[in-house]
Amino acid sequence: MDVQLRIKVLPHGADLPLPAYQTPGSAGMDLHAAESLTLEPMARAAVATGLSLAIPRGFEAQIRPRSGLALRHGISMPNSPGTIDADYRGELKVLLINLGPEPFEITRGMRIAQMIIAAVAHAQITVVNTLDDTERGARGFGSTGV
Repeated sequence: MDVQLRIKVLPHGADLPLPAYQTPGSAGMDLHAAESLTLEPMARAAVATGLSLAIPRGFEAQIRPRSGLALRHGISMPNSPGTIDADYRGELKVLLINLGPEPFEITRGMRIAQMIIAAVAHAQITVVNTLDDTERGARGFGSTGV
């Protein structure tokens, strides 16, 4: 399913690539850093992208770590996946954390995360006294094995 995503490029992101799918089968579009900084081990930062979005109602943008940065350097996201709501119009920033043992240099223009546009269903809440039984029941936290 295709969806129209409107993007406002902010002044500090004017010369950066727009979010883009790297292959025809890619689920996520790469996002680029609009600033340079050093992320020390165990430090977190909200990294600017220089973009604001207008996501259609009924959709969200999910921001996820890049697997290569996670594997090679321990760079991840403490709130993965991050959610950008359809009614948010501020700058898209990516929350990154350095879980690796060495400082990591984020350079302007670097691909730092990926963005997936996903449909969202709104739940209608009904309070009940009992729930239907299932084979699993209330077993959780590893009860289905490793």
